[in-house]
Amino acid sequence: MRHSKIKNIGVFTSGGDAPGMNACIRSVVRTGLSLGLNVYAIRHGYDGIINGEMEQIQSFHVSNILQKGGTILKSARSEMFMTREGRTKGHLELKKKKIDGLVAIGGDGTFTGANIFYNEYGIPIVGVPATIDNDLYGCDYTIGFDTAVNTALGAIDKIRDTANSHDRVFFIEVMGRHSGYIAIHCGIGGGAELVMVPEDITSIQGVIDTLNKGRDKKKTSAIVIVAEGDEQGNAHEIANRVSEQLPKLDIRVSTLGHLQRGGSPTSHDRILGSRLGMAAVEGLVNGGKNVMVGIIESRVVYTDFESAISGVKPINDELIRLVKVMNT
Repeated sequence: MRHSKIKNIGVFTSGGDAPGMNACIRSVVRTGLSLGLNVYAIRHGYDGIINGEMEQIQSFHVSNILQKGGTILKSARSEMFMTREGRTKGHLELKKKKIDGLVAIGGDGTFTGANIFYNEYGIPIVGVPATIDNDLYGCDYTIGFDTAVNTALGAIDKIRDTANSHDRVFFIEVMGRHSGYIAIHCGIGGGAELVMVPEDITSIQGVIDTLNKGRDKKKTSAIVIVAEGDEQGNAHEIANRVSEQLPKLDIRVSTLGHLQRGGSPTSHDRILGSRLGMAAVEGLVNGGKNVMVGIIESRVVYTDFESAISGVKPINDELIRLVKVMNT
């Protein structure tokens, strides 16, 4: 049953961009319109709320965006929204447009801001998890993760060709400051000899032992995937420490960086973004507030922001074990 108070909703993207955000925006707009709501596009995230960058949009405004990477609404990390003054101004701007519900597409920083904003002003907000790191509790996958992994795998496959041609060891750094999801999936999909992630401590001696075992098995090249947040440091730091003890190895480093965030979303991220966008709007009109929508085992679930932000989402031990077994 529709929640009668919701008539005008706003949608915005915040924090790092992720492929599939546009699919989610499209879904939010068209679901809202199908339910008889007025939908407002908010540009530049929380800064757009503060600065009144909001305009009512129709279905045709979100045509031909499903396949595009990035976000048509732009994104920003708003320092002003971190202040009470900024949030007060944002609340006044929303009142001017009579917006009584928000869909916030982003990650933990986005939801932290949304949680504070709701507690101060009571505006119903439903968050949609969109971050390539896949590190939010309350969902199996976040929007953008699948595309980021596939983008990184394309690069890793090409680097593997060079590694094999020159008998080199490549340390490849992928994104993941606090989470090794991208790294572990790339390691399995890319056939890496070793994966270094924050969730599973690997010593420098452990890296050396793995590389030496590979040489004993007549392996002439190797790929080591490093999550940027690994406890041993970044890929350059780790490679330098290994090189000091194995000076005869031809070691190279490649940091994939922000190319992992861009590009056309995979079918998985397009479908995920569409499902979550629809579920976010339906959650709002049915009384949902201060929650993140996610999909767990193919079912739509709603998790309060505090749990989504603070909850731990560990990597399945089986995936870590799989990497090790595949390298035996």
